[in-house]
Amino acid sequence: MNMYVSNLSFNTNDETLKQLFEKFGAVSSAKVITDRETGRSRGFGFVEMANDTEANAAMSGLNNTEVEGRTMSVSVAREKQPRNDSRRW
Repeated sequence: MNMYVSNLSFNTNDETLKQLFEKFGAVSSAKVITDRETGRSRGFGFVEMANDTEANAAMSGLNNTEVEGRTMSVSVAREKQPRNDSRRW
């Protein structure tokens, strides 16, 4: 299951995010999204866990908890929608 994690501290990195979720089971991947130009965290990320039971436990256990001074939110990630590029001339 792929989860969307928002309202992360700008100090949270991939490893910290992974460690938070590993308390609930095996983490396939954990990625904090960063700004392309500055490399700074954008305050959200994605965590993938293969076992849905463990992923649901992580969502329940971590949603609305305070981490590094911010109350993070955890939910099921939605599929990326295709972009409607209306900037074409």
